[in-house]
Order: sequence, then C-alpha cells, then structure tokens
Amino acid sequence: MVTRQPTAAAVWRDKKRHLWLLGLVVPTMLFTVLPLVWGLNQLGWHTAAQIPLWIGPMLIYALLPALDLLVGADGQNPPDEVMEQLENDRYYRYATYAYIPFQYASAIFGAYLFTAADLSWLGYPDGLGWLGKIGVAMTTATVAGVGINTAHELGHKRDTLERWLSKITLAQVCYGHFYVEHNRGHHVRVATPEDPASARFGESFWEFLPRSTFGGIRSAWQLEAARIRRTGKNPWNPTTWPGNDTANALAMSVVFWAAMIAVFGLGLLPYLVINAVYGSSLLESVNYLEHYGLVRRKLDNGRYERCTPQHSWNSDHMVTNLFLYHLQRHSDHHANPTRRYQTLRSFDDSPNLPAGYGALIGLTYLTPLWRRLMDHRVLAHYDGDISRANIAPRRREKILARYPVAAP
Repeated sequence: MVTRQPTAAAVWRDKKRHLWLLGLVVPTMLFTVLPLVWGLNQLGWHTAAQIPLWIGPMLIYALLPALDLLVGADGQNPPDEVMEQLENDRYYRYATYAYIPFQYASAIFGAYLFTAADLSWLGYPDGLGWLGKIGVAMTTATVAGVGINTAHELGHKRDTLERWLSKITLAQVCYGHFYVEHNRGHHVRVATPEDPASARFGESFWEFLPRSTFGGIRSAWQLEAARIRRTGKNPWNPTTWPGNDTANALAMSVVFWAAMIAVFGLGLLPYLVINAVYGSSLLESVNYLEHYGLVRRKLDNGRYERCTPQHSWNSDHMVTNLFLYHLQRHSDHHANPTRRYQTLRSFDDSPNLPAGYGALIGLTYLTPLWRRLMDHRVLAHYDGDISRANIAPRRREKILARYPVAAP
C-alpha cells in the first residue's frame, strides 16, 4: 500500500491566526491604562498619574522596538497551495474591521478626557493638566495613525464596503486624500523621482514630510479631477463632489470634527490639531523608510520598469507585523497590491531593513543616525554605484562626489 504524503495545504497553519487580534491592543490602550491612572491618583501622585496617558508614544517608541527585539523575525510564508483559501477566509478581514469602532471610541473618550473639568471618578481633583491633555491627544493620534494602516489594507480592496470603511478610518486624521493618492498615485509612481511618497537618498525626514504631505494632497485632487473629467463632467461643480473620492473623504473629516467640537466645545481644537498632525506624521515616517533611496530604472521608451520586490525595503519582525497587518512585507505588497495582508510573503532577496518599523520610526526623526544606519545599505544594494539610487536633486553633486564609482 502506498502511503500518501500530506500536501502543503493540508499541513500548513497560520501560526499568527489568533495573534492578529493583538492589533486591537492599539485602539483600546487608552482604556486599559485607566486602572493604573486611578491607582496612582489614589496614592496622591496626580502628576505621575498623567504619565500613563502617554501610552501611545510609549508603545511606538519603546514597547514595539523592545518586543521586536525579544521575539525576533516571523519567518513563515504561506505556500501557493493555500493562498486562495487564505485569501477568502473572512476571519482576517473581520479582524481589521474590528479596529474601526474601537478607534472612534478612543477618539471620543479622549475628547472627553481632554475637555472634562471634573475627573473625580478617575481620582483627579479636577480636570487634566496639560501634561495629561497632550498625552491623551498623542495617544488617540497614535491610534488614528496606526489606523491609517487599517485604512490602507481596506482601501486596496474591490469591495465597496471596505473602501468606504477605509475613508471613514482616515477621517480622524483629516487624511482622506490618502485613499486616492496611495492607490492611484503612489502605486503607479513608487520608487521614482515623480512620487512624493518615495524618499530620496540624502533627504531628511523633515524635508520629506512637507513634500510628501502637500504633494500627496495635490496629487489626489489632480487624479480625482482627471477621473471626473473623463466622464464629461466638471470636477469643480459642487454637484460632482458627492462622487469625488477626495472631496467626500474630506467632508467626512469636516463632519466628524464639527460634531466633536459641537459636543465638547472649542477647547477641543488643540486635540484636533494634534490628532491630525501627529497621526498623519506616523504614516509619513513609515512612507519615508519604506522606499528610501530606491528607484526603478527608466526604460528606453521613457517608462519605468515594472515594480518588483527590489523597490521596497522589507522587514519581517513578528510583533510589528501583527500590529501593522504585515505592512512590513512591503515588497510583496507592491508586487501584489490587492493581495490581503494574511497572504503577503517575505522575500530573502528583497532589500531588508535592520529592524522593524517600530524601532525605526523614531530614528527617521534623527537625520545623522538615520543616514548612518541606512546610507551604506542603499549603497550596497546598488553594488557601490550610488548614481543608480533615487538621490535628492539638490544634494546630487555632493553625494556623487562623496561616493565616486570606481572605474571598471
């Protein structure tokens, strides 16, 4: 009798299947620190009791890097035989949907904490001081900033519900244009000098941030205007705005924050600004590190070569993968943009980051450290020929002089 060996599909199991729910730690963290806040207040340590409200930045800049270091790399890729089954497993999409109500519960509760004059139930003699207020705003902005990744996952899908959920998720950070620009702009122009969201070699994060932010907004309006003109309509006619994805996404932000200010008062304005500015900056710091210095070759016909895994920096650290729905497997994402997060794979031949996104986000702010960490990796990726990289134009001559190409 012949004994049949089990197929890869029969024996493969997603070891992270239930761990994906750890992503809900982020939108619930403001609630989970309340017992600690209450306990510190009972001890009379009212100033110290405001520190746990900074849990958002603590998670991004300390806890995630530490856990990535402790747990290490993921290393598991789904085999081809299970891809279709895994893609159609609705459990994974429900895990992303669940983020959204918790995100908005956190935003509303944070607004209450920010503006409340009486928090005696939490142990404070009155309302929060500015230490606590800013901590709350930074934490809810962190929730919304990580939520942009949820919007990113949903916005790539063809399902109408998921696309609307993407725009709803972006409303808190006033970044609805990302829905249009990322899908129809960035994925077309990625790793080219024309893409505002692809960082150039020698460009600091602080130079990249306004270029990517305002370039992305401008691109989204232009792309959507061009789409509407192709239907024979005037994109600036208000009757077209309900069907304009950039306009209706912006309208969601206006409605949401108008309602919040109506309920909590004008004192909520600093909270709004922190949510929009810091939340969106988290996205842009990730944009910065994902394609730093990488470029697609221009062909003789004037078009760029097809995007491959060589045009994105990859990372396979387990914990940040769980919190960001495999966003770190960015090389596969750009090669297969509609593929759901659970089926994304990590390639050994992709350019790899030295750590997870959690550890690197903070380093993007520190230009000398970032360049010391990454410039030699870009150089190595192009076999010592830095002229092949995507170089910041105003630094091009200086960089080429610093990294001369040896004669063959």
